[in-house]
Amino acid sequence: MPGSGGPTVPIRLRPGRLKCDAQVASGLKAIGEADPTFSPKSFLEGAKAAYEMIVTAFAQGDRKTLKTLLEKEVYDGFDKAIAERETLGHTIDFTFVGLPKVEIAEAELDRRDARVAVRFNAEVVQATKDKDGQLIDGNAEQVQTIADEWTFARSPKSRDPNWKLVATNQLS
Repeated sequence: MPGSGGPTVPIRLRPGRLKCDAQVASGLKAIGEADPTFSPKSFLEGAKAAYEMIVTAFAQGDRKTLKTLLEKEVYDGFDKAIAERETLGHTIDFTFVGLPKVEIAEAELDRRDARVAVRFNAEVVQATKDKDGQLIDGNAEQVQTIADEWTFARSPKSRDPNWKLVATNQLS
């Protein structure tokens, strides 16, 4: 799903405007044509809420919440990381601060699914501690910026309006 570097064009599928490159706009338009309930602006608001819920649930080891928001393969990766952390006796102190920058990076519609990749620049406070409470990663006193690109998917024919997280990529 290539998607950056082209000219920026405003698109309007439903109320609200969103600026993105021509290739992303074309993908969003195709999704909107296949699913009249789709709105890029509403999708982005939902993606922001999902991002906060997912990173918080991961930090807390909340598998139940993760299972409802993640595609099975992605869930399995999160579950494995949580299990490893639990085995080592590590805990995470985590506070979600905000999302100063969020943008749709790619959008496409194939025969089965609509897929939208979103770049998140998130501000968090996180500190991983060992079983004795000693800091081993992060900083409990300082806001850190993390950059991720997450891909969400759903069938435009589905009655379920919820998108599932199908891929994650940490950006540098």
